Amino acid sequence: MNRKVACLLSVFWCLTGFSQALEKDSIVLPSSHAPDLKYREDQFYFGVTHSILQDKPKGFSPRTLSLGVQFGFLRDFPINESRTIAIAPGVGYSYFNLHNNLAVMPSNEFVIMESYNRNAQNRHYIDFPLELRWRTSTPDSHKFWRVYVGLKASYLLTNKNSTSDELGTSFLQKNMVNLNKWTYSMYVSAGFNTWNLHVSYGLNNIYKDNLFEGDSNKLRYFNAGLMFYIL
Repeated sequence: MNRKVACLLSVFWCLTGFSQALEKDSIVLPSSHAPDLKYREDQFYFGVTHSILQDKPKGFSPRTLSLGVQFGFLRDFPINESRTIAIAPGVGYSYFNLHNNLAVMPSNEFVIMESYNRNAQNRHYIDFPLELRWRTSTPDSHKFWRVYVGLKASYLLTNKNSTSDELGTSFLQKNMVNLNKWTYSMYVSAGFNTWNLHVSYGLNNIYKDNLFEGDSNKLRYFNAGLMFYIL
């Protein structure tokens, strides 16, 4: 009998010890997640701009909205402990639909049109931006102020000029050789949370050679609009 009691006590003691060990190993964690101290911000961007071309030749004038769209990926590399300062290299795509009175004739000559129905230049670029970033972000909030300044190199993929005059005559020019393959710009994006103003200024001309004899203005980009960031 004493042996049975001793055995039962021994088993009870072992089970108690085992259950206590399980309890220690299965502590319930709080429902809220711990803040991510290695977070990154704003790695995808999307922007909409209006192009206000600079260095205009004599007689040049815009017509309606010249829309630009850009999007891409920027890898965020924080460089201070609080992760409020970062550098961000990336790659993206941009498209410009420019409306003005500068037309290209089938003979590849440029003319300033006095009257026309439609005249547009379409440009497609692959972009290589590099940003220096300052923000008031924290690990547990996605609402913060930001000021991002950057340099961007853009490589021209394709281009097209389409014109329709008042008489109904239409002509199309594709992949013009007078356009610079590489354009460079500096820019700033600044704002709070979702809404950010974006301004970009071209550092070189759009065209390689003079458009008109005796006029050295070869146009450059100046874009203003909104930029949006996620993740």
